[in-house]
Parts: sequence; structure tokens; C-alpha cells
Amino acid sequence: MTTSVSVPIILVNFKAYLEGTGEKGLSLAKIAERVWMETGVTVGVAPPPPDIRLLTSSTRIPIFAQHMDAVIPGSYTGRVTAEAIREAGAIGTLLNHSEYRLQIAEIQACVERARQAGLITVLCTNNPTVSSACAAVGPDFIAIEPPELIGTGIPVSKAQPEVITSSIERVRRVNPSVQVLCGAGISRGEDVKAAIRLGTSGVLLASGVVKAKDPEAVLLEMATNARS
Repeated sequence: MTTSVSVPIILVNFKAYLEGTGEKGLSLAKIAERVWMETGVTVGVAPPPPDIRLLTSSTRIPIFAQHMDAVIPGSYTGRVTAEAIREAGAIGTLLNHSEYRLQIAEIQACVERARQAGLITVLCTNNPTVSSACAAVGPDFIAIEPPELIGTGIPVSKAQPEVITSSIERVRRVNPSVQVLCGAGISRGEDVKAAIRLGTSGVLLASGVVKAKDPEAVLLEMATNARS
């Protein structure tokens, strides 16, 4: 059975930023845990692969892998299996991020392997048409992220709200059980509030928290707005 996670959720992708690596990443994860405990809003993180065990052994927040491969355990090198992710203590994985695109057949295979291992899948998409197609493979979440807004500080929830509402409509038409997140340019509490008012179950972001001067203040503002 796949692990569940409460929504709304703020999911922070550490990417390969130095600010989210090793002990610095652990510090961010502990900040996320404090915000979760203070506000009751779920805050999860996706650290670099070598740091998954460090974070899962030191915090209680949901930890996601940044990617996984659709291979079964065996004679492969440099691949990340669903079983290895689960064994490290993570509850889920991102898939098809704009910086690690997959073909639809690979996406389907990854979702199936993740489901077999009991992992939550957060499938990134870039427009309503792709969101609709990807909903058919049955991920737990679809995160709509127009790539041109990623890292810009221009929130999709304000700059392109129609992309979010159209994606939600198409996803629900194909598979009503799939929840929708949004990302790209999310950096303030009001961006999160706008996303949730549009009908999402939360946000996926990276630099808005990881590279913030005061990530705890940013996360606390986001979580407070997520529940208002």
C-alpha cells in the first residue's frame, strides 16, 4: 500500500544546490520539521540522493527522492531503484522534472514500479495537455510547472493561473484521484495562497526556500498562508 501524505503540502526540492547538501540540507529539513509542527501544514523535502538516509534518520518530515529509475533490483549501475529509495526511508519520488525529462513509456513504468514499492509519485508536467496525458498513468500527484517560470521568482499561480485551472480540470476529467500541485516561481506566502485558491493541493518549489536568506521565515509564511 502506498504511504499517504496530508494536504496541503509544501514540497521543497533541494536540487543540487550547495545550500541543500549534507549538513546544510539537514538544517533545512529541521527547519521544515519545525514549521510543520508549528503550523500543522505538511512540509516535505527532496534532497540529493546521498542525503536521503541522513534526513530520514534525523527528522520525521516526508522525504522524497528527486528521481527514480524503472528498473528492478539487479545488475544495473548508476540507477536508483524504488526499493533503494524506500529502504533509505523516503516515502516518495519526483518524476519527470523539467531538468530530468522522461518519455511517456518511462513515466508509466516508473509510476508502476513506485506503486509496487509503496512510494508516492509526484509527476512534473509543463502544460495542461501533458498533465492530462500523464494523469492517465495514475500518479498520486501531478505538479504543473511551466519551465519558463522556474527560478524566476514570477509565480505561476499569478502569472499563468489559467495553466493551473486548465490542468486541474483536465486531470480530474481523466483521473479524479490524482491531486494537483503547482510550481515555478513560488517564493512567498501569497503565491501559495493563490495556488490553493485555484484548487491545488499545495506547491512544489526549490530556490524560493533553499536559497532564501531566511528559509524558516519564508516557509513559515508559506505554511501560514496555505491554511488561511
